[in-house]
Amino acid sequence: MLPAEPKIFHGRESELADILKLFGQDTPRVTILGAGGMGKTSLAKAVLHSSEIRAKYQQYRFFAACDTTSSKVELMALIGAHLGLKQGRDLTRAVLQHLSNGPPCLLILDNLETLWEPVESRDEIEEFLSLLTNIESLALLVTMRGAERPAKVQWTRPFLLPLQPLAQDAARQIFIDIADDRHLIEEVDQILALTDNMPLSINLLAHLVEEEGCSKILSRWKTEKTSLISEGVDRGSNLELSISFSLTSPRITSMPGSRDLLGLLSILPDGLSDVELRQSNFPIENILGCKSALLRTALAYTDDHKQLKTLVPIREYVGKLSPPTQEMTRPLLKYFQDLLRLYIVNGGKESAVLSIDRITSNYKNIQNILRNGLQQGHPNMADSVYCTCDFNRFSRLIGLGRTLLLGDITALVLNLEDHRLKAYLATEMFRSREFHSASHPETLMAQGLQYFNHFDDPDLEGMFFPFNC
Repeated sequence: MLPAEPKIFHGRESELADILKLFGQDTPRVTILGAGGMGKTSLAKAVLHSSEIRAKYQQYRFFAACDTTSSKVELMALIGAHLGLKQGRDLTRAVLQHLSNGPPCLLILDNLETLWEPVESRDEIEEFLSLLTNIESLALLVTMRGAERPAKVQWTRPFLLPLQPLAQDAARQIFIDIADDRHLIEEVDQILALTDNMPLSINLLAHLVEEEGCSKILSRWKTEKTSLISEGVDRGSNLELSISFSLTSPRITSMPGSRDLLGLLSILPDGLSDVELRQSNFPIENILGCKSALLRTALAYTDDHKQLKTLVPIREYVGKLSPPTQEMTRPLLKYFQDLLRLYIVNGGKESAVLSIDRITSNYKNIQNILRNGLQQGHPNMADSVYCTCDFNRFSRLIGLGRTLLLGDITALVLNLEDHRLKAYLATEMFRSREFHSASHPETLMAQGLQYFNHFDDPDLEGMFFPFNC
């Protein structure tokens, strides 16, 4: 029995057209790749039910959901059941013989990564695929999470790129088809921003909005995050379950540092460049190999600026499940500190341009790393305060004004015994007065003058006193 045609299908029309074009070639062997929740299964079902495929293969169209199997023998039994074969111990020979002697047909193997990823079963799955592709009358379509195709198969070219998030218009249309168009477009876009336009996330959140409304769901997300859309029993209805399948992939477990790198990316909305991966001295062995593992499983991607990123739902889930340790965030704090100091020391010199570009491309990252370190009792709190002051100085000098972080750290610093740190903060507070009037400036001035009685730093005094004349 064939699965039902997807009720809602938007934003994948070009991919569908590309696949159907490939099926116009002789003996097509096609892969649909992408992250979990990106709509691979829906696209495969759309191919299955397209008028061109129905006309070409008629009733000889078979759809095998491989995530219900755990071995090649079970896969053969599943395919055999679709073909109407008598059950036996191992139907490999019977399946191949039946397909070889039958009329032209289409076989779709959905979520084949379940069987292909384990190292112990990969060779036999690839060997079986190779045998399938020797059957000239067989058209083969495979869907897999990740960005890597099985070997031993001459896949039809041109290769399809891994599925990307939907365009905003398509994402809105899916949302409206499920939740109706009675909602404020601003709130709809806020909901979609939580999904990063991943089809599964849109589908699940839209159904909740249909019942509770946008405002209620936006409020619930603040505390529940991805658990809000993770009550289903399978990965087609449970976002966290879908992501967890990728996290337990052998391609990830064989590179333990990839989980650490993903945890770090969970608090870095701007992503990381290869320069930052190499220069930040993260305690991750073979960090570029870990990057490759995340890309191969589609847990991360590189954007148009070559930044390594992960999608919002994955960031939220991983950030809750395994946030980065202090050991992971400390090198990045040091890296950002050095970048900001380089800009401050060089001022308006041409050599400062590179640091400006790197800082602006990490603007949200710096904010999150600083928030992480600006916690009472955090071992990196003093460094985070210094860095916050430098970050604020950078922000106002390039015209972005005072940062919210600067005001957040005042109470933290007052309880410390580090007088130089207090003076450093007081100096930056005064320098930011044009963007935000300091409350009780006389008190702050008096405190600043008192701080300098405890240490000797002529350069810092020179920065402070001109603003107190």
